[in-house]
Amino acid sequence: MRKYIVISLLLAMLLAPATMDARKKKDKKMEKRGVNVENVIADVEQPLREVPVTNPAKQLYGEWDIVMLRNKKKVYTMERAYLYLDFAGGNKVYGNNGCNTINGTFQLSGNDLKFNDFISTDKSCHNVTNEKTIMHALADVRRYTLETQYNAQYLNLMNSKGNVMLVLKRHNLDILNGAWLVKEINSENVSDMNMRVVIDAVMQTIHGDTGCNIINGIITLDPTKDMAIQFEDLHSDDHDCEQIDNETALLLALESTESCKRINQHEMALLDNKGNIVIMLQRITLR
Repeated sequence: MRKYIVISLLLAMLLAPATMDARKKKDKKMEKRGVNVENVIADVEQPLREVPVTNPAKQLYGEWDIVMLRNKKKVYTMERAYLYLDFAGGNKVYGNNGCNTINGTFQLSGNDLKFNDFISTDKSCHNVTNEKTIMHALADVRRYTLETQYNAQYLNLMNSKGNVMLVLKRHNLDILNGAWLVKEINSENVSDMNMRVVIDAVMQTIHGDTGCNIINGIITLDPTKDMAIQFEDLHSDDHDCEQIDNETALLLALESTESCKRINQHEMALLDNKGNIVIMLQRITLR
């Protein structure tokens, strides 16, 4: 037995330098690509950081996905479970509990928060996460805290004892909102300056002009993944023109999109499920 242990230790000692060399080579490749290895390691360890709420109407306004229940249980529902906090509409809240559309009101004072007068539709669903569990949790909410990690924000909804009842996440795709010129499709330059899209990550819609037809579609966001986005139900007018091949390429590229990444202040890349860039976008101002 001792003989095998000694042999194993010798093999480990021999392989260790090779493993270290492989890691160094990998790090050098990353550095050549402009990736700071130290920053990558530090980023992985980035903790949740509490954010002071000084302007609730601005910081809490908008749509929040319900991603976790008490005891860190993830939410699994047929419909996307979310809340929309509407301060401009008189502290109204609406959304979906994973099955039915819900509407109500909320009271907010400092870090105190309470939901009232919820009503919902009466559809029947078979979710892993029971919609009643979400509604009971919302009824118990009395306080909240706001936290951030990476590019995402998390809204912790707590009961009167300070126990977290629900965790909500705001998608981090607001940077995609607005008008974009389609610069490249599958690494090929697009010469048509009329090929443009307008993305609304809040309303989850996409509209565009292919230089031939007007296109419309919906956006699906995955709250469990950062920068995940899909374009679905894409359809266009039925006009035939010389640029129809460009339009087909654009639609196919949009349908293959799984995520996005920011290149710089003015450019965004849409990526497929393998991380390949399928579309390059450049921000523009519509007149």
